[in-house]
Amino acid sequence: MEFQLTQTEENYLKAIYSLELSKAENVSTTLIAKKIETKASSVTDMIQKLAEKDLVHYKKYQGVSLTKIGQKIAVEIVRKHRLWEVFLVNKLNYNWDEVHQMAEQLEHIKSETLIDKLEAFLEFPTHDPHGDPIPDKEGNIKHHNNTMLSSVETGKSCVVIGIKDSSDPFLKFLDKLQIQLGSILKVISKEPFDNSMLVETETASISISNQISKNLFVKKL
Repeated sequence: MEFQLTQTEENYLKAIYSLELSKAENVSTTLIAKKIETKASSVTDMIQKLAEKDLVHYKKYQGVSLTKIGQKIAVEIVRKHRLWEVFLVNKLNYNWDEVHQMAEQLEHIKSETLIDKLEAFLEFPTHDPHGDPIPDKEGNIKHHNNTMLSSVETGKSCVVIGIKDSSDPFLKFLDKLQIQLGSILKVISKEPFDNSMLVETETASISISNQISKNLFVKKL
């Protein structure tokens, strides 16, 4: 079945998909409103429209979940978004903190042929510039193992493989610390009072707050 969806409808599907990944139960309209940055009443109206198209399951006071076709469309949007981010960073030399808003616009391009050619041109990347996995054409996606820097033991080393908070301010802050994907970090010590840690990078020893360490996906070495 072919759907003609507005950009707003697509944004809702992607937002619900993102929230479902972080929650085991159905997603509340309050959470969706916060994610979309709109009023709860507007969310309810849109969710009812999506439910009429069989893209979401919705019962009042019981939250929202994507249907099978709703999830398929959401994953396709995520795939396009992340491929465009790779293109902007790898081919047009944008910084990783500059590409999200542009990809938000480009992800709504409908041409499947264009996206397939883009993926081939980029030599079939598996992750975007922030380390997020890119779904393949069939919608298969391998998510992070959810190991955060905050869980790495003192004396152990790890490599940064992803960013949980991909906001521009956080990415710019990581640039100042010279932390990027592939950076090797060794935990020298931890502070029990505030869960901050002293970390050794390839060039320096730096203090990392708990807020930072909870937003870096890592692979233990």
